[in-house]
Amino acid sequence: MKRKPARPGFLRQTSAGGVVFKKSGLSVSVCLVGRIRERSGQRADQRVVWCLPKGHVEEGERFEEAALREAREESGLVGTLLRPLGAVSYQFLDGGTKNRILKTVHFFLIRYEHGNLEDHDEEVACAEWFPIEKAFECAEYGGEREVLRKAADEIKRFT
Repeated sequence: MKRKPARPGFLRQTSAGGVVFKKSGLSVSVCLVGRIRERSGQRADQRVVWCLPKGHVEEGERFEEAALREAREESGLVGTLLRPLGAVSYQFLDGGTKNRILKTVHFFLIRYEHGNLEDHDEEVACAEWFPIEKAFECAEYGGEREVLRKAADEIKRFT
């Protein structure tokens, strides 16, 4: 999807992603992807930031299609989209362009069907299954933790 000016100096971005889950017995696991972030701008001081798989919506693509595609690309997992979980909006400064970005990410609940966590693309450092309770603790961003809480409630309806 093209970036549209939100107001002078700001760009708008739209993304989609998902909470990919699987159930084994009584336990529920969700997939988080790890991205490498520099601390204090120093490459030598890097850490893994855990987040939900998500990415840009391409021109002509529906949010649902983008969510499934991004989940597959970033986690290596294929699933069935069950329902929307809502959207998270935030802003950040693009370090390269120095533009302020206003971003909205539309999240969906996705039931795992098949795939391999090793098949993720180069945009992420790793992908892992987490017990859902642990995912709340590990997810870096507050908006995504809230999406995980909504997902946990919805998963109860589908399992």
